[in-house]
Amino acid sequence: MVALARPKKSGLSYFPLDTDFFDNDSRIKILKARYRADGIMIYVYLLCEIYKNGYYIQVDDDLEYIIASELGVSVDKVKQVLNFLLKKSLFDSKLFSSDKVLTSAGIQKRFQLAVKERARKNPIEVGRYWLLEKKATEPFIKCTLFQENPGNACGYSGKNPEDSENKCTKKSKVNKKDIYKGAFSDSSLESAFQFYLLVRSQNWGEISEEQVNALREDLLSLSSDLAEQKAILNKAAAGGWKNLYPVQKRKLKTKKQPEKQGKFKNFEEREYEDMTDLTRKLMQ
Repeated sequence: MVALARPKKSGLSYFPLDTDFFDNDSRIKILKARYRADGIMIYVYLLCEIYKNGYYIQVDDDLEYIIASELGVSVDKVKQVLNFLLKKSLFDSKLFSSDKVLTSAGIQKRFQLAVKERARKNPIEVGRYWLLEKKATEPFIKCTLFQENPGNACGYSGKNPEDSENKCTKKSKVNKKDIYKGAFSDSSLESAFQFYLLVRSQNWGEISEEQVNALREDLLSLSSDLAEQKAILNKAAAGGWKNLYPVQKRKLKTKKQPEKQGKFKNFEEREYEDMTDLTRKLMQ
């Protein structure tokens, strides 16, 4: 009888929770003070979902309703707690704004410790949502970001994410020559673009300079016509869209030319003539 190989497990069966969980972190104290047991319960629920999957989860609009149903709390309470967790950096807010991903540097550090024994034999590969710098990443964690950029210790730092992102942006500008630099030459187009960024930031959160440049590139690739470019931006702003999409051009309906009435008129004229002849015959 052939033994089947066990499928590789990406997540954890359990994760460590410090005994000073309620005492060591002031953010947890505020969470408990503001949202009571519901806040702690929602946070721990999200941690369980993350570690069950690995070191992050990608969420959608249904998550809040699922949590509310599972824990017996209101959807509004889930939204409030989630916003608090993002605001207090218990989850990485930038990654959530850009990709709807929940994780943090602290979560990934604990993930490394939990998989240490397992990963020594079979190294674990991580990708684009890995926040730790290369020097903070254990040797048994193989990050594809580091492989694509050999010697690059750049990444999102849990201690100073803004500084880490600035370093990454500078390096990426050197490596990527195709990034559009500077504002659009047409002031009206630039104004429309800035308005779209304002609306986008309110709906999806702040984005990096590199992402802004990528949006500029997207706009130029969608159309080379100034009026159409502004229409794309206006439509995206009005819809509160995260990305830019081409404007669908409507086909103009051509008006059908009225049929010539010559034949009908001829018919009427002939009928009139026939009736006149008949009248003359009756009068004779």
